Amino acid sequence: MPVMSTFILPQRPEDVPWAFAERFNSGDPDAVRELYEPDAAFVPESGVPVHGADAIAAQNAPFLALGLPISVTPRHVHVAGDTALLVVDWDIDGKVRATATDVARRGADGYWRYVIDSPFGAAPSLS
Repeated sequence: MPVMSTFILPQRPEDVPWAFAERFNSGDPDAVRELYEPDAAFVPESGVPVHGADAIAAQNAPFLALGLPISVTPRHVHVAGDTALLVVDWDIDGKVRATATDVARRGADGYWRYVIDSPFGAAPSLS
């Protein structure tokens, strides 16, 4: 039987970054996993996207393993219907920081989840 999280899913797109930070800071990878749609994409620093819950959890695992808190500062939230573009500055206790460009979508249940999580999306090109 699956364990249900005690965290509330975001009901507004502007709450998605805060919900991520709360879950991340709990250290619970399953709580973080709940913020993604089943077929979501995650774009790591390499720029090569991965898809699906297991692959995304594997990408988030090294950051969670740091055991350090993340802070988020949403810069822009642009909404078109049930889709939102989120531009968010984030910092893991001064060890890792970047500006994410993420896409979230409101599901049929009314909750917002990541469709595309690109935590290094606004980083300069590696080439």
